[in-house]
Amino acid sequence: MLLDPRGPRFAAAVTTVVLAAALIAGSLALVLTQAVVFAVTAASPRLGPYTLAYRALVAPRLDPPAEREPAAPVRFAQLVGLAFMLLAAVGHLAGLPALALTATAAALAAAFLNAAFDFCLGCEAYLALRRLTGRPVPARVPTGPA
Repeated sequence: MLLDPRGPRFAAAVTTVVLAAALIAGSLALVLTQAVVFAVTAASPRLGPYTLAYRALVAPRLDPPAEREPAAPVRFAQLVGLAFMLLAAVGHLAGLPALALTATAAALAAAFLNAAFDFCLGCEAYLALRRLTGRPVPARVPTGPA
């Protein structure tokens, strides 16, 4: 499955806002909500809540993408985000605010890198792991002339 790379970047922008709010408010509810978003998007990148918003509200106003990206790196990045949100939730529930703050801040930093600079840390980690195992995959695939 190939994705419009602008969709995950839009999702990262929304995630940045949600996680910044979670940090400011110290909100377990926002952490858990974002965990659900990460889980749904990891299961099916095309059905993620932020992806659906992108496809309904943003994509119709844009030209078709010049290139697409494989879904596997995006799924991996979403699983990494989910792991950090689960750590943050454990921190909240166990009365370990440093763990909650650190895990949320790490996920926020990764989301911000993607949103602001089009650098998906989780995707790059996935691609590096694939190269290390001798099974590289392309980061982006040209769509050809429109």
